[in-house]
Amino acid sequence: MHIYKYPMLYLPSSHTLISFSLFFWSFLFFLLQSVLNPAQTKGCELNSRSKLFWIDMDTAYKPKNILLTGAAGFIASHVCNRLIQNYPGYKIVVLDKLDYCSNLKNLNPSKSSPNFKFIKGDIGSADLVNFILLTENIDTIMHFAAQTHVDNSFGNSFEFTQNNIYGTHVLLEACKVTGQIKRFIHVSTDEVYGETDEDAVVGNHEASQLLPTNPYSATKAGAEMLVMAYGRSYGLPVITTRGNNVYGPNQFPEKMIPKFILLAMQGKPLPIHGDGSNVRSYLYCEDVAEAFEVILHRGEVGHVYNIGTKKERRVVDVAKEICQLFSLNPDTHVKFVENRPFNDQRYFLDDSKLKSLGWSERTLWEEGLRKTMEWYVKNPQWWGDVSGALLPHPRMLMVPGIERQFDGSDTGDSAYPLSASDSSHSKLVVPAPRNIPTTEKPSLKFLIYGKTGWIGGLLGKICEKQGISYEYGQGRLQERSQLMADILRVKPTHVFNAAGVTGRPNVDWCESHKPETIRTNVVGTLNLADVCRDHGLLVVNYATGCIFEYDDAHPPRSGIGFKEEDTPNFAGSFYSKTKAMVEELLKEYDNVCTLRVRMPISSDLSNPRNFITKISRYNKVVDIPNSMTILDELLPISVEMAKRNLRGIWNFTNPGVVSHNEILEMYKKYIDPSFKWTNFTVEEQAKVIVAARSNNEMDASKLKKEFPELLPIKESLIKYVFEPNKKTFAGGAAI
Repeated sequence: MHIYKYPMLYLPSSHTLISFSLFFWSFLFFLLQSVLNPAQTKGCELNSRSKLFWIDMDTAYKPKNILLTGAAGFIASHVCNRLIQNYPGYKIVVLDKLDYCSNLKNLNPSKSSPNFKFIKGDIGSADLVNFILLTENIDTIMHFAAQTHVDNSFGNSFEFTQNNIYGTHVLLEACKVTGQIKRFIHVSTDEVYGETDEDAVVGNHEASQLLPTNPYSATKAGAEMLVMAYGRSYGLPVITTRGNNVYGPNQFPEKMIPKFILLAMQGKPLPIHGDGSNVRSYLYCEDVAEAFEVILHRGEVGHVYNIGTKKERRVVDVAKEICQLFSLNPDTHVKFVENRPFNDQRYFLDDSKLKSLGWSERTLWEEGLRKTMEWYVKNPQWWGDVSGALLPHPRMLMVPGIERQFDGSDTGDSAYPLSASDSSHSKLVVPAPRNIPTTEKPSLKFLIYGKTGWIGGLLGKICEKQGISYEYGQGRLQERSQLMADILRVKPTHVFNAAGVTGRPNVDWCESHKPETIRTNVVGTLNLADVCRDHGLLVVNYATGCIFEYDDAHPPRSGIGFKEEDTPNFAGSFYSKTKAMVEELLKEYDNVCTLRVRMPISSDLSNPRNFITKISRYNKVVDIPNSMTILDELLPISVEMAKRNLRGIWNFTNPGVVSHNEILEMYKKYIDPSFKWTNFTVEEQAKVIVAARSNNEMDASKLKKEFPELLPIKESLIKYVFEPNKKTFAGGAAI
């Protein structure tokens, strides 16, 4: 006989003798069927908790590829481990950003399974979520990821809005766009109902009014409204759950029960908000994981399910029971502290709807509390340094002892773990909090595109000189998934785009390679800006000022330059067309700093891309004044602009203009006294080039105001280009 692993055959203890007889004969018939035809018995198992469940496979929902958000956290990790163990045919993909209350070790039971995959990332990244849904063929989402600690929500409420509402919205929109999701299970909380009357006999049912009383529950209620709206407006197959308090192994000790246990292990007082009369209902984590297993397979689309218990306890009584487990005197080890801004007196749920699906609580309070205590005693180093979380009123990432690094390994504990001097749990201690300066600036990390390019290469050298950590992007700009992978890999603070098509060897190339030019200069640049916006990253984009041409309002040598707000008027080359086009579109992105570079010059006179090198090798040159960019002076300024998080469009040239002849005169004076050249007119030039060239003066007053030390073009040329090259090229013979 084959008994297939598909849990759900369940016999409630409240069944009468008649019900049991019917069940017995039905099950006997099932066993006979399994002998005769094993293929028809995929509806039962003896699961890990030694309970028998029954499920009608013809009506049960059967997922294939499940996305579990936040599954490195507490409740979702138990759900993940349970599904991995019981359903080897289901592929489970976990998406978790590994926030302070997450731990990859929570998923140790699952990580070696072939049907398990972990992806570190944020549900707030639309590109990442869409990418996962499509590439992993996700048909089911169980959405647990959220900020959940009420105390934190009073001190950092915007983080709760970002995670709980915006993150949920991103997931829902991805479901709508991909059109492949068959179940979206949204995990909410009993706190959305608000406070239950102290004398209420019947708990809140699923249709009760939502009256949240704190920022946390308000964001969860807001997320529920989005879920409901997407279900009604777009027909998404949504299910919502609202659960009581959960406790058990793996829970981060900012929550009351693990906090009390760890403090009791050290013989320290247990802090209680207010007078401790608040009443809560507690469910053991394995019972809750089983509830989600039932809802996944039996839950009806469009419905809400309360996951609750009728067994209530006062907070002060929980503290006293934990003291007793550790042989501590509650009179001396229970400490009453200031209450939080609003502390609901009672949450009470009507869970009859979920029970009708075949689920009920199984773990007695005393048994669950004992198991939880034993787990924390055996795993004191699970969370590393948690001194900040054990405070009476912890604040997320605002106190020492919460910031930790996760590397995915089993031994990735903090350098400040709980430690024991001997086997007695009463002697466990928490080390003193680290002294972390609150004024310390976060370290910079640059992601640079254009490694093989001239400007991109120079940026890397500047970073090395300034001690700034950087990496070059590996993805192609036109491939969004590759850009996203770069960002997830590098985790940059800023992104620099020095990639683009300028022509091989000049802009004439673009005239015969228009699709390639569009792909990089337009599509690629927009992709990068869009992906970075989703990740909250500033993009410094090296653009061009070759989108203007002298006109009646801006005549040559007039000193009247084109300003940042002026509309481009030059379309003589396809290269310039693409640059003007993308610049206009980038105005819609508030995370982009556009730098208009013109005729770039550097001190490396051997570089064929250097404007001076180019014209010194031409047979003939035109003599027109132009604004130009001295890279030795301006590229470090662009790095400083990133540090200042400057945005918008900037004319990225030195003030003033310089003509071709003036540059060549300097070249002759400082580099090669025997150098000669010949001029020709713009009309004559047009006969030997394919695309027209832009000539203009850029108004650099905006940049000069931000960086008063910026030199005029001719002074910058002498200081940064010709003076340093005197000895190299002229052996000191130049005047």
